[in-house]
Amino acid sequence: MSTSTHPDVYVHGHQESVLRSHRWRTAENSAGYLLPSLEPGMSLLDVGCGPGTITLDLADRLAPGAVVGVDSSAAVVDIAREAARERGTTNVEFRSADAYELPFEDDSFDVVHAHQLLQHLTDPVAALREMRRVARPGGLVAVRDSDYAGMTWFPPSAGLDEWQALYHEVTSALGAEADAGRHLLAWVREAGFDPDGIAPGAGVWSYATPHDRRWWAGLWAERCVTSNFAAQAVQHGLADEVGLELLADAWRDWGEQEDGWFAVLHGEVLARA
Repeated sequence: MSTSTHPDVYVHGHQESVLRSHRWRTAENSAGYLLPSLEPGMSLLDVGCGPGTITLDLADRLAPGAVVGVDSSAAVVDIAREAARERGTTNVEFRSADAYELPFEDDSFDVVHAHQLLQHLTDPVAALREMRRVARPGGLVAVRDSDYAGMTWFPPSAGLDEWQALYHEVTSALGAEADAGRHLLAWVREAGFDPDGIAPGAGVWSYATPHDRRWWAGLWAERCVTSNFAAQAVQHGLADEVGLELLADAWRDWGEQEDGWFAVLHGEVLARA
């Protein structure tokens, strides 16, 4: 996700607490807005594919269409390749690539998809233009990103309020946009897509059952102390280890609340190339 001219830093990193969240994602819970537009035989590029769970689901739906997943992290690409081998998915390949310089010819794919990518880029519009370049005329570009200011929870938690504020401070220091969801429509328009071919919307993840609540709280408690988010917070002088441990404790406390409820808001856009 970075080049010498776009020195992006992935705020989460690829620690186990992050990958555990990524592996939970499926086409159904993370790309539902796109699924009605897909047909077997279509080709698809998944930009910022991570460990590949969404990519593999999409490949199953599009078979025998060719699907390619790309990510800037060679390590996570290896994880995705292993997942494909274990699953027996044969119409997919994974490779390392830069979102700003995709290694494909113009008009190569029927669908170009990116989930939770643009929020981590310093120039999301440039990435969208590149996604448009490799999409075939009349093809689809599909993007979905969360909106951290739009996240909400119950019961109130001063610790989670502090976490939300710190997350915005860290991403701002990195030149990224934590509230990407609300910007997607504007970014897609700025990237030059035909306004008549743009379909914006929104989606939500919710964590409210005892299992889901504890899972979500546990992975964020870990991220507060062991992920790249924590390292960047310390590096930029925005938090210290003691403060991060307190945020982790706040997440654990919230996760034990019987009435605990958390919603993650996402912006979603389908755009015709």
